[in-house]
Amino acid sequence: MDSWLWWLDRGASEQRESELAWTTANTVALELPTMRLRDCSTRRSGPPVLICAPYALHRALIADFAPGHSVVQSLQGAGVDRVYLTDWRSASPEMRYLSIDSYLGDLNVAIDEIGAPVDLVGLCQGGWLSLLYAARFPAKVRRLVLAGAPVDLSIDSSLSRLARNAPEVVYDQLVARGGGNVSGEEMLQFWSRKLSPHDIEVALQWSLSDTGGPELLARFDQWNAETMNLPGTYYLQIVNWIFRENRIAAGEFTALGRKVDLKDVKAPIFLLAGLDDEVVPAVQALATAHLVGTPSALIAAASEPSDHLGLFMGAKTHAHAWPRIAEWLQAELPGVLARRA
Repeated sequence: MDSWLWWLDRGASEQRESELAWTTANTVALELPTMRLRDCSTRRSGPPVLICAPYALHRALIADFAPGHSVVQSLQGAGVDRVYLTDWRSASPEMRYLSIDSYLGDLNVAIDEIGAPVDLVGLCQGGWLSLLYAARFPAKVRRLVLAGAPVDLSIDSSLSRLARNAPEVVYDQLVARGGGNVSGEEMLQFWSRKLSPHDIEVALQWSLSDTGGPELLARFDQWNAETMNLPGTYYLQIVNWIFRENRIAAGEFTALGRKVDLKDVKAPIFLLAGLDDEVVPAVQALATAHLVGTPSALIAAASEPSDHLGLFMGAKTHAHAWPRIAEWLQAELPGVLARRA
């Protein structure tokens, strides 16, 4: 009992704001309990794009890491003018009871502020959140991009194996030690292996001996060290409902009071997968096509020679895949897809 109370009293360490500057100029359009909605728009023309960053371990700078390694920059460079980003907050003690519904609710407020319908770009775990949102509010999503998004966890991956094989008490203890939240520092040790300089080169798809390499390495090391705390309720729902019970793919997930059916998603979808992705293997990332109600003619897909982080931060992925996604977002459909087929 003394040991248990020590865990409860310990609490997750308070985390300061990141000292890393954003790559793309932006303003804070909205302050919400779960996020700052960042407006990276250059003009007010065209459909708005909202990048839903993963709320899992690291800060939203994963979507705007550095010149040539930024999803925001790549979309803008290919002609997408109105770009927004979910900048999720590290969990404070007051946030410990926030749930997946809390994040869906604030995502809905953000989209209403931007003006629905939006093009929703979900990165990794921001992908399943975006898909849930599109199923819950199908009229508010014009197009959907899912990059390295884990949805059907019955398909084997390192992430799904870890979630299934670790005893449930391990996750409960992580929450207890954080005083109701989960420490980002502990998650980094639990979920991730230590990255070598070679691993970072692979992720950034850039030789660290090339021009700017040392600066990129230092920036990556700082970004990787700046983890975020997660609300315990939210974290345990992800582990149990999504990774262990596979509720989204099974059609058993209730979002904001209503059971969602992925067949209600009929918006055009672009799926991006990494051929060397061990976290969300390509077969898992692309399997979402069979779960949604979107006609096959309106589903596009690309597989890049990339690991997981490389899908969002890799220079070669940004030279090839993201300009294609930007083109797809702006294209008349389904004619463009038919010509490519």
